[in-house]
Amino acid sequence: MKAILMTAAGDADVLQLREVAKPELSSPYHLRVKLSAAGVNPLDTKLRAKPAYHPDKLPAILGCDGAGIVEEIGNAVTRFKIGDAVYFCNGGLGGNMGDEPGCYAEYTTLHEDYCALKPANLSLQDSAALPLVLLTVWESLVERANLQAGQTVLIHGAAGGVGHIAVQLAQHLGARIAVTVGNDQQAGLVHGLGAEKIINYKEQDFVAETLGWTDGKGADVVFDTVGDETFLHSLNATCIGGKLVSILATPLAAADVQLARLRNLSLCYELMLTPQLLKLHDERVRQRKILEQGAQLVDAGQLGVLVSHKLPLENAAEAHRLIEQGGVIGKIILVM
Repeated sequence: MKAILMTAAGDADVLQLREVAKPELSSPYHLRVKLSAAGVNPLDTKLRAKPAYHPDKLPAILGCDGAGIVEEIGNAVTRFKIGDAVYFCNGGLGGNMGDEPGCYAEYTTLHEDYCALKPANLSLQDSAALPLVLLTVWESLVERANLQAGQTVLIHGAAGGVGHIAVQLAQHLGARIAVTVGNDQQAGLVHGLGAEKIINYKEQDFVAETLGWTDGKGADVVFDTVGDETFLHSLNATCIGGKLVSILATPLAAADVQLARLRNLSLCYELMLTPQLLKLHDERVRQRKILEQGAQLVDAGQLGVLVSHKLPLENAAEAHRLIEQGGVIGKIILVM
């Protein structure tokens, strides 16, 4: 089969199209999926530049997000049959091809418990764009922040892959939504998704704008997808006793911790990779159930994913460069 191999740590040029053997089923509970597309995430570019989790297991196939057709099943599989259209977040963390293989390839394998039927109302290719961002947003807003109807939420980077899903889920939950964006095109997108207050962070002080929008209180929940100074300034945009959720490592100094304590903030961190990294089977089953709930929302017309770039598999390096340049709206996928 054709696959994109990460041959070494480095820039996008280390991604090379190669011919490799099809992955074999590693247990009676595994599926082999003929991939239609793979989602490309900022995580992939970081693992390519610095393979933090499996630095000694190269070459590797990156790509956590995939969607395709079940081609082969183990003799203990009960949840799927050959021909089922599925989507999932699995593998792709830089381990060698004998570990959970990634999705930058024509085929991959995974345990049946970590796989979900794709949304009926989303194309097979576009379904590959959804799993990682959906899991990240669901765990952040539903499980970490417990966002409730009528609460206010500030979503940073709202036109990005994670952000535009966050706006839609917050809308579904009945929250009032403020967002930060960088230009008019992004503003138009998120307004159409349900954002009430739109802040151009290049021209406006998002803390002052958020305080004005909430009558000086601050947002009940702030969802940080940017990190660094945006996270630190967000301490003052969160209401007293509110929740600040970040999907990134944060540069907290002692004074920042004291400010968070003074404001009685709950600082929450979200890494949807934890169940896979720590090999937590039950937690991975829980995540698969989130994908099933997400598919129901898609089919009910309450959730969609914007795919702004569809590139052929061999153009994986170009996809990485686009992400590293910044400003991508929605998601990028590689199609087989």
